[in-house]
Amino acid sequence: MKTHCIRLTKGQDILTEIKRYCETNSIKASVIASSVGCVTMAAIRDAGGNDKHFIQENMEILSLNGTASMYRIHLHIAFSKKDLSVIGGHLLEGCIVNTTCELVLMELDDVEFRSEFDDATGYEEIDIRAV
Repeated sequence: MKTHCIRLTKGQDILTEIKRYCETNSIKASVIASSVGCVTMAAIRDAGGNDKHFIQENMEILSLNGTASMYRIHLHIAFSKKDLSVIGGHLLEGCIVNTTCELVLMELDDVEFRSEFDDATGYEEIDIRAV
């Protein structure tokens, strides 16, 4: 395994920057090992798969996890609001960093994460390939 430590700064889009980082560094498979930071805007999709939610509010990132590669990304995120309530869902483009977002990606050896359409779910799902 290889560790990648990344710091995003004010105004950067979390998903866009993770995609860019994976592509630039030819990452074939990784998982988010750690994440902390805050946002001014959140963009998430709920579990139903159709409804997108956009929340313009300063929030702390409590958790960001999932899989990322230069081929596909599937991440879930949770936020703490000012009243300390927690919201979360599938990460979409539009989660904008407030002051900082510290990420640690663990790049996996001997495997790559690609996408394949799954008739049973109706979505592009992970295709785990040995390399």
